[in-house]
Amino acid sequence: MSVERMAEHVDELHWFKSSYSGSDGGDCVEVAAGLNAVYVRDSKSMGDGPMLRVSQGEWATFVALVME
Repeated sequence: MSVERMAEHVDELHWFKSSYSGSDGGDCVEVAAGLNAVYVRDSKSMGDGPMLRVSQGEWATFVALVME
């Protein structure tokens, strides 16, 4: 996991909202894939809030564990 400032242009990322998120503006998670990382944020933040950056390998491990 990374907490350093991101060098990628995160404003240019294409964000995907979780398929479990409703349209009522509740708790939603968005994910975007960058060149060397995957980014996760709260959809209510719309780019103004914190963002988690993980490597593609860390993301793959997370998804595999969730799918078990």
